[in-house]
Amino acid sequence: MKRDDALWKGLIEDLVDDFLRFYFPEADEILNFKRKISFLDKELEQLFPNTQDEFNPKYVDKLIKVFTKSGTEEWILIHVEVQGSTDKNFAKRMFTYYTRIFNKYDKEITALAILTDKNKSFRPSFYKSEFMKTSVLYEFNSYKILDIPPDTLEQSNNPFAKVVEVVQTALKKGRNPDAKLFDLKIELVRKLLKSNIDKDKIRVLLRFLKLYIRFEKQEYNHKFEQKLEEITNKTTTMGLEEFVLDRAKRMGLKEGREQGIEQGIEQGKDLKEQEKNYNFTKALLLDTDFSDEKIATLVGVDVSFVKEVKASLK
Repeated sequence: MKRDDALWKGLIEDLVDDFLRFYFPEADEILNFKRKISFLDKELEQLFPNTQDEFNPKYVDKLIKVFTKSGTEEWILIHVEVQGSTDKNFAKRMFTYYTRIFNKYDKEITALAILTDKNKSFRPSFYKSEFMKTSVLYEFNSYKILDIPPDTLEQSNNPFAKVVEVVQTALKKGRNPDAKLFDLKIELVRKLLKSNIDKDKIRVLLRFLKLYIRFEKQEYNHKFEQKLEEITNKTTTMGLEEFVLDRAKRMGLKEGREQGIEQGIEQGKDLKEQEKNYNFTKALLLDTDFSDEKIATLVGVDVSFVKEVKASLK
């Protein structure tokens, strides 16, 4: 079973109010949700150039700008890290983020580490350094997905509680065969549809559930999509479509560049265009459940081309 932690980036933006209220119970007392919430991704990238594989990241970072209820133009920065694996340098990286962000903006900062890994002993919550009677202690919010009691999530009306349920399913049921995992995902779908959550947010959550926990066999992805359409009467929308499309397109271009380097030959303009279309189509087929017709429209090719690429993947 595959998990896709990169989807957290789009998910946090789609459900940012619920996200902040879920992880910070006092949010409504401190933050002014009537003011615009901004995402400083470009600014964060300038402070921390991305050195990891963006298509298979070990961690996801977000920098969120929110206003307080102080009545002035004061605002705070919320630094969020989604960590999907054990990393002995994680706490130090959190501290490094804090110092660079503070030096850049000179604003109050709160930091949140969401740990989506399976290692029960990996629980970073502070960074400490001491040398010759000089010391620094940096503490940050640390949230271990595995720690949250299922009953607590069941009783919560916050849509982000359902996100945590999805991640827990991925962690606790990671070695189940596709048939069992299929039943678990359908069960989560039915629970979502019975909740009192806004319909638009349910669509976002369904999209996350579908893309975050992927089956090993492609046939089960298609089977799940068909069952989902049957249960929802085909009312689902693309809650994370923008993120998925952008990633698929960039992945296709990346594969094309890598193939060119490996082959070591200069290809003509037509051949390069064909390779780009092939890689973009391949990425969409593997990473989404779009119809052949929709993929053809997005890539700008005939449906027959999409079918040929699909046949080559079997």
